[in-house]
Amino acid sequence: MNKVNLNEKFDLIKEHWSPKIIGELNGQDVKLAKVKGEFVWHDHKGEDELFLIMKGTLRIEFRDRSITLNEGEMLIIPRAVEHFPIAEDEVWILLFEPQSTKHTGDVITDRTVEKFEKI
Repeated sequence: MNKVNLNEKFDLIKEHWSPKIIGELNGQDVKLAKVKGEFVWHDHKGEDELFLIMKGTLRIEFRDRSITLNEGEMLIIPRAVEHFPIAEDEVWILLFEPQSTKHTGDVITDRTVEKFEKI
């Protein structure tokens, strides 16, 4: 049992769209990521996804609307809902996801992370 300084962990992240694991609880990974630019359209068929914005503004496009999240705001995207995250400037996010969650769902791109690094 060790405390975690989120700012120190964010300082270790150098690349965008590559979440890092900072903790585990009850079969869930707690991840941090820095994101910038556009991601990919994807969904997670078997799990919900929580985005908590620590720094910056993230827009998430859905097929029928768009939601903008600002610092200190969060959104839970229900399973099987297709989404497309966009960050005009660098955004720091905290994610809670089941350990089985695939980074880009069933979509495989150059941004897909197969094995998440622990920091």
